[in-house]
Amino acid sequence: MVNSSFTDAYMTTTLDSMMNWGRKFSLFQYPFVTACCGMEYMAVACSHYDIARFGAEVPRFSPRQADLLFVVGTISHKLSPVLKMVYDQMTEPKWVISFGACASSGGFYQNYATLQGIDRIIPVDVYIAGCPPRPEAVLDALIKLQNLIQHEGPRGIKGINPRAVAFDKDPSEQKDKLT
Repeated sequence: MVNSSFTDAYMTTTLDSMMNWGRKFSLFQYPFVTACCGMEYMAVACSHYDIARFGAEVPRFSPRQADLLFVVGTISHKLSPVLKMVYDQMTEPKWVISFGACASSGGFYQNYATLQGIDRIIPVDVYIAGCPPRPEAVLDALIKLQNLIQHEGPRGIKGINPRAVAFDKDPSEQKDKLT
């Protein structure tokens, strides 16, 4: 039998749950803006919608400081290697939001020059429909991403990345174990 004063005084959780709670309220976004959806993206940061309420207020213009990639607008085949390079340079764990019809499916550009959806080159976590999408839809997508982060955690790894934590003191042994 458990003492009732014990259950009232302590809260238990898992490390993964606590890490995911912290991650969902500290999203450092990298805006990859290429077209007209950029105006709606900027409107989300204004005082009327205020993306800061969700912990994603400060855009980072270096992929190494970002963990959320907003792909906003049309991506051409010529630009797709740049997008892939930016995604690869981002820190782990990382998430992607496809912003608008052009980034999600190529939009009304059904031709040889336009990439028909960014999910052909990078994994996408949340899609935002519309041409251009309303700021409310962007906030809704951000809430969906936060729920995804809280309940499922980072894509591909659970908890702390074992490659990021090494306990050996000798760097040569550490390198051999991580490769």
